Amino acid sequence: MKKAYEAAGVNVDAGYEVVTRIKKHAQRTEKLGVMGHIGGFGGCFDLSAYAIEEPVLVSGTDGVGTKLSVAIAANQHDTIGIDCVAMCVNDIVAQGAKPLYFLDYLAVGKNNPEKIETIVSGIATGCVAGQMALIGGETAEMPDMYQEEDYDVAGFAVGIAEKSHLISSEKVAEGDLLIGLPSSGFHSNGFSLVRKILFKDHNFVLTEPFITDDARLLQDILLTPTKIYVATVLPLIERQLLSGVAHITGGGFYENLPRMLSSELAVEIYADSWQVPAEFKKLAELGQLSNQEMFEVFNMGIGMVLACSKENYEKVVTQLKSQKEAFYVIGKVVPRDQQGVLFVEAEA
Repeated sequence: MKKAYEAAGVNVDAGYEVVTRIKKHAQRTEKLGVMGHIGGFGGCFDLSAYAIEEPVLVSGTDGVGTKLSVAIAANQHDTIGIDCVAMCVNDIVAQGAKPLYFLDYLAVGKNNPEKIETIVSGIATGCVAGQMALIGGETAEMPDMYQEEDYDVAGFAVGIAEKSHLISSEKVAEGDLLIGLPSSGFHSNGFSLVRKILFKDHNFVLTEPFITDDARLLQDILLTPTKIYVATVLPLIERQLLSGVAHITGGGFYENLPRMLSSELAVEIYADSWQVPAEFKKLAELGQLSNQEMFEVFNMGIGMVLACSKENYEKVVTQLKSQKEAFYVIGKVVPRDQQGVLFVEAEA
């Protein structure tokens, strides 16, 4: 039976080797509540280990999108797993949840155990940063669906919150201040547009510098992993200092900021209240994209936005400074007129 399966393009022995290789990476992520080990039929997590009166589970799932095409072209696979974790865990922490565990799904054209281990090691690194246990997953060898070097990766994250502490749009109020936390670059959004502009329209090469006075190669800029905000945001959530959180992911400012607001509220964003990173400016110039188009697609240097009351502002700032976390006051919450996101001149 094994020979017949291998003749169809699936290497069973390589699959066994993958499980062996990734166990040590999963062990790095173990935390309170983990039951059992990688390799069972399902991952188990003991919620009774957490003293929560009205527990609510918060879950999120996401992938990395066409950023994978850049990783495959560059043959650089050690950070793409961090992106996968970040896209999921940043979403659930934005709801006010404490991350618990993560599961991954990896589909490949050909099972290369060493390459898969590299990808999963990145997932484990992301889980450590996201304070989650990697408790299970799936690796599927699919030779008729993917070319040998191609693969896709997706993840699923679960967190827990006290019901009364969940962050929802009902908690954000007029006059709340908006604090922006810097991104690490493009994160994992807008790469279909990035690739079109850079590689189809302008024939850039991954192994060459991209920005004047920046020695980084283009592939290093594009493959910088998505920042994970758990260590920064979770202490503020636990102290109940935030009224809202928005993860600036696909859809940029215009789609994601209204997600933390009720229908009666909008946000004013102070123009020039932070320095937009050079890679965004260069892309806009090459693609002849307007500011609105850029803010509709990309994070523009702000990966997470926190809303807090004026009364809690100093406490939030003190906490961020204690963690040496950079931040910017980028706007405030206002009554909604027509648009949900308005760009205005910074207040004096």
